[in-house]
Amino acid sequence: MNLTPKISILLSTYNGAKYLAEQLDSLLEQSYTNIVIVIRDDGSTDATRELISLYALKHGNKIHQVCSDNENRGARDSFSYLIEYVLANKVSLKLDAAYMMLCDQDDIWFQDKIEQQVAAMLIAEEETEGSKTPLLIHSDLQVVSEQKQPIANSLIDYQGLEIERNRFTNMVISNLVTGCTALINEALAVKAVPVSNQAIMHDWWLALVASAFGRVIFLATPLVHYRQHDSNTIGAKEFVKPTLISQPFWQQLFDRKSNDHLIEVARQANEFRQRFGAQLSTRENLYLWLSAGMSAQVGIIQRVLYRLARCF
Repeated sequence: MNLTPKISILLSTYNGAKYLAEQLDSLLEQSYTNIVIVIRDDGSTDATRELISLYALKHGNKIHQVCSDNENRGARDSFSYLIEYVLANKVSLKLDAAYMMLCDQDDIWFQDKIEQQVAAMLIAEEETEGSKTPLLIHSDLQVVSEQKQPIANSLIDYQGLEIERNRFTNMVISNLVTGCTALINEALAVKAVPVSNQAIMHDWWLALVASAFGRVIFLATPLVHYRQHDSNTIGAKEFVKPTLISQPFWQQLFDRKSNDHLIEVARQANEFRQRFGAQLSTRENLYLWLSAGMSAQVGIIQRVLYRLARCF
């Protein structure tokens, strides 16, 4: 087994000139040095592309620019494109195996992020069927302000995520994987792409595929400074535990207003069943069918199905 495989870091940029240099510096200063940063710009109109070109000129052996088509695909489709690009260009990128890490333009990686995750990946591959099992390694994050001041030492605690609920049936209705912490192996990449246009986000789709056909492994230590600012695509929102005063349980249950997010979850579940249903168990197909029912435009039906899904 190669203990230091070359790792491709997938970076999709869009109008990120303000923070991009700090992120690129954190990648280039990693303790694990056998890397190539594969960058695709998603149609920036600021100085992002010029900044990338400067870094590529200085660090040509570490940075690979994907030819820009000036198309704005959005984060999900841009990362899907990058995953497919790496799979198709393994030889030119000098990859023996297509290990890929997903990277956002505005965060800062801890110096040992790659080292820790690669070690976890190699152990996981030893424990399974080598590189044939789809695997995803992800970690906690430290939430910081735009000026890099700490907000929360653990994103998991900050958002009140139930990290132990990482089975496939749990992942269908709740994503626990923050894309910028993810390391995936080639088996997962091949299985997952193209990411469906019904997927809520690329990281959620990857987590679904990994949990259905392989393993999702969480590292409890934070490995990314997760910067919060006005332009975050998603960002971190502090969890506030519901109280009886805020809205009674029965009022929530019988509220007829539909939830747009649950409709998106339902569409994603239905798409997953359409693509992979023949490879899943009867129980898993039943669960996806139940979750797909949340596309109902009636709030009470959505909430009843959601609570049933939570019981799986």
